[in-house]
Amino acid sequence: MSSGPVSAFRATERLRSADHLPLSQHGTMKLNRHARRLAAEIGDQPHRWNVRSHLVAGARVIDLGVQARGGLECGARLAEICMGGLGTVRLTRPHTDSAGSLSVEVITDHPLLACLGSQYAGWPIKHDDYFAMGSGPMRLLRGREPILRQLDLSEEADVAVGVLESSALPGERVVRAMADECGVAAEQMTLLVARTRSLAGMIQIVARSVETTLHKLAELSTDDAPVPLESILAAAGTAPLPPPPRNDLEAIGRTNDAILYGAQVVLWVEGELERWKELVERIPSGASSDYGRPFAEIFQHYQGDFYAIDPLLFSPAVVRIEHVSSGCTLRAGQTDTDLLRRSFGENYREGPG
Repeated sequence: MSSGPVSAFRATERLRSADHLPLSQHGTMKLNRHARRLAAEIGDQPHRWNVRSHLVAGARVIDLGVQARGGLECGARLAEICMGGLGTVRLTRPHTDSAGSLSVEVITDHPLLACLGSQYAGWPIKHDDYFAMGSGPMRLLRGREPILRQLDLSEEADVAVGVLESSALPGERVVRAMADECGVAAEQMTLLVARTRSLAGMIQIVARSVETTLHKLAELSTDDAPVPLESILAAAGTAPLPPPPRNDLEAIGRTNDAILYGAQVVLWVEGELERWKELVERIPSGASSDYGRPFAEIFQHYQGDFYAIDPLLFSPAVVRIEHVSSGCTLRAGQTDTDLLRRSFGENYREGPG
């Protein structure tokens, strides 16, 4: 996995004044404000980004992959907006032991807030016949998810920015209902929408390698044996971008497989070394009982019920933990090129072409 020095991260440069805040003070970082500025750069230049911008109930709704073409660059920017501007996402050439023609790399110095507070798709939006999975800093305003309460993550703002994974744009009633839940006027809401199979949609999903790692650690945490999530200082991850799928269902399978069998994540941590030694072997997807088949087959086995799948499956293939104070490196898991080949199709070719 390639990565630049921490001091070079674009997100850190944008938000340098907010470095080293304890979790209780993260609300001062104004993720919705930062995300709105990033979204405006896309919406104000629709031809540059291959997007379409609409007004729906007064809200700005930007189409990056429903009817609009979108693309690679706007997909990387969409993923950064998902993280509230607290992460850098870029497309790189893969290493020879990777899959796909490109890799999606994500880097953050604020992993809990960027990934679990913002990027995690924890808001299923169901209104009339509309459905979308919602992520982005708007979740901090809504504040109803158990994981946000567990980590004491919230924000007060008069603007809201969200990312919707959906095959359709939201209508006026949906937008107004979402604005109400976020406690803002509809006119102060920005929503970015991309369907799963679109280029932008796939990139923002594959950019969740770090997010899935942190969510797995949250799942492993118990009252008797809590996981020191607050001790994770920084994180970086990479996963292969799958080839274009034929439909959204195939896209769901391939993007999940990119994480489960191809993602590699590094965490820089503090805290008790022995506890991280206990955790590292349990983090990769290979520790799950459902590991070992393309996700589309697993999904079909459980008759399309995500909640029936072992929740501990959703994690990267490889995890490396850099323990800052001791200088010790811990590693677990392995990538599985054969499974990626099955998932990505018979035309898949390993490594750079």
